Amino acid sequence: MFHLAITRRHLLQSGAIAAIAPALGSVAGLPAADPAMAQSANGELAWRHALSLFGNIKYPADFKRFDYVNPDAPKGGVARQIFIGTFDNFNIVVAGVKGSVAAAASLIYESLTTPALDEVSTEYGALAEAASHPDDFSYVIYRLRPQAKWHDGKPVTADDVIFSLDAFKKYHPMYSAYYSHVVKAEKLSDREVKFVFDAPGNRELPQIVGQLTILPKHWWEGTDGSGRKRDVSATTLEQPLGSGAYRIKEFVAGRTVTLERVKDYWGREFAANVGRNNFDELRYEYFRDATVAIEAFKADQVDWRTENSAKAWATQYDFPAVSEKRVLLEEFPNRSSGLMQAFAPNIRRAKFSDARVRRALNYAFDFEEMNKQIFFGQYKRISSYFDGAEELMATGLPQGKELEILEPLRAEVPPEVFTTAYSNPVGGSPEAVRDNLREALRLLKEAGYEVRDRKLVDTKTGTQLAVELLSQDPTFERVMLFYKPSLERLGIAVSVRTIDPIQYENRLREWDFDIVVGSWPESLSPGNEQREFWGSQAAGMAGSRNIVGIKNPAIDKLIDRVIFAKDRDNLVAATKALDRVLLWNHYVVPQWNYSKVRTARWDRFGRPAELPKYGLSGFPAIWWYDADKAARIAKRS
Repeated sequence: MFHLAITRRHLLQSGAIAAIAPALGSVAGLPAADPAMAQSANGELAWRHALSLFGNIKYPADFKRFDYVNPDAPKGGVARQIFIGTFDNFNIVVAGVKGSVAAAASLIYESLTTPALDEVSTEYGALAEAASHPDDFSYVIYRLRPQAKWHDGKPVTADDVIFSLDAFKKYHPMYSAYYSHVVKAEKLSDREVKFVFDAPGNRELPQIVGQLTILPKHWWEGTDGSGRKRDVSATTLEQPLGSGAYRIKEFVAGRTVTLERVKDYWGREFAANVGRNNFDELRYEYFRDATVAIEAFKADQVDWRTENSAKAWATQYDFPAVSEKRVLLEEFPNRSSGLMQAFAPNIRRAKFSDARVRRALNYAFDFEEMNKQIFFGQYKRISSYFDGAEELMATGLPQGKELEILEPLRAEVPPEVFTTAYSNPVGGSPEAVRDNLREALRLLKEAGYEVRDRKLVDTKTGTQLAVELLSQDPTFERVMLFYKPSLERLGIAVSVRTIDPIQYENRLREWDFDIVVGSWPESLSPGNEQREFWGSQAAGMAGSRNIVGIKNPAIDKLIDRVIFAKDRDNLVAATKALDRVLLWNHYVVPQWNYSKVRTARWDRFGRPAELPKYGLSGFPAIWWYDADKAARIAKRS
């Protein structure tokens, strides 16, 4: 399951559906539900305070707060964070389609539900106080809280919910696919909305519509300060109206955005918000270059940095403030997700359509030597599309339920799916590299290529195989430049190009690339997002996450098995089957993963004694400004 508001939730560090939960939100007077029943004996639907996929709900309807927060956390102070890139837009509806959206823009909104960070794929009430759905998951009704208000004081209504769904489905390719099975949203009253699905049996759908970010219809259909009518399908730098704990205070286009805590925020006393949203201001500084960003952090221009570079982590954090303990380095375990990160060839282009060519690209990638030379040995090679989520990773040969799922597809999938455990080529020594390149040339010869005058050419056309490695991140140049000589030893013509983020997004939308670096984060409960990642329909939708261009009927069938799994065991088996078939089609060249999040911070913050299991660092959502620590840093500076 993929969160629609994933950017907002990841910034604050924060599945599908349990058919078995009682009443959304701590609301007195809601009818209690038998935890083993979705519908009461008389056929009436039970109102639920939480939704979770195949599991028990940890917190009861009258819970006071999440266990992992400090209910007495002080309010105040500023948290300054870094973003690499730029922005020219605050309209999240067209994110990834038009302009470069400021990630901070998503923080001003609420969704119908909010996740618990100590449970897998469990959601509690945010804008909604209760939800109800039948046993067959054919629809869900959400009831809004009467207290829910926009920052201008107007109530959040069913009209806003319907407007938001329509806007995302119409103008955002990714969410158009994600919510394609929601055929309509009906207004039952000002506070009740019914989402009707195209078929029963999809356990995810009631919960994923709860993750919908809700927009203010009256604001988007109004006019701006100059009298121009607003357009939800267009970019804008007008500060949008939100309903969340923060609103945009000020910004400098492309450089910085400051959010301020809404002092009279309507939801501040609800159980899911107790101990959260403690900073008076959240400030986001944008840098086009990671090296400049590190120097800004060292100069105390920002408070917190998440480090993605192994080289920088090993070499750039040896400065006086670290040895003096004014800056703290800490790694937080990532238990909440899996990952596929890879060189992603565009198989819409004929030169990458043959799986043998793609497998040869993998044989040319000497990860072990790269890890040693430029990553300081910190990484491990990715071996699964759900790498890090061990329960979901395909290992060994298919057995039990997984084999049952795969058997009907035997004629549609590579034979190795049933006979050979997948593994990446292993390099790291001259002998291994020679063997791998020899195998790559064998595969390329089978695919119709041969070496002539040190050039790998198509035997039918005489054209040399040429690839462009495209990136928007200058730090990835060294990775691509490391890969380049190995490809050239095969006779491939290779160019490496780094372009600005806006140009990069435009080229991805138009599928105008050879090979890029793709990254697909996976939840612990995969579902509808798999269609967006690997589904045939998404392959032709501009702006979708199926950047590889996969159109494979067997994979579509396996995605359906994941989505319509009736219990956790079947979900795990179907996910492993999907993983195995994706791997053996050699769609990508897997890169690397790291099981922790590296962070550096100026020591002016407090946090709960025990952080939530699935919340990464939990910063800044459940941390707070510590005035005493800040004063000590100031004295020693």
